Amino acid sequence: MFWESERLVYRQAVMSDVEALFRIYGDPRTHAFNPAGPHLNIERSRQSLERRIADRKVYGFDDWAIMEKDKPHHIIGFGGVFVSEFNGILTNNLGYRFEPDAWGKGYATELSERAINYGFEDIGLQEIVGVVRENHLASKRVLEKVGMKFVERITNTENLPANLMFSILRTEWMACRVR
Repeated sequence: MFWESERLVYRQAVMSDVEALFRIYGDPRTHAFNPAGPHLNIERSRQSLERRIADRKVYGFDDWAIMEKDKPHHIIGFGGVFVSEFNGILTNNLGYRFEPDAWGKGYATELSERAINYGFEDIGLQEIVGVVRENHLASKRVLEKVGMKFVERITNTENLPANLMFSILRTEWMACRVR
């Protein structure tokens, strides 16, 4: 199954995407705001991909492999809406990670808009959240651009910048679409 937006195409990730996942998640630049750090080996990426595929079977959805329309065979990132646990609660989380060459092109916003539309319109979610480190200003701006509102600041015990949780409800999203 494929989805698209103005410049990007999306599809469910499959096991043959493991090298692309490792290329992106193994790059320290893509983990500048993630205390878990980059994947140190392809086995870690394989485990991550297996978990995503298993989650898809449980929840019916997970995040996507992302490609540019003019280069549909080169994965530039992974992202979308997926179920994750945050602060002890299961959430429908909007997240993404792009290769550095894709940064600064507005792809995170384009993906986020498409993923929110998918979450509310196609699979009927009632709420989608986004969680960013408070010092990750670019991702914070993306969440605000796509209509998410700040919900809470969660201080970490590891001496790391706090997490900021943003949210958008289906009813809020619907109200914005009517205007």
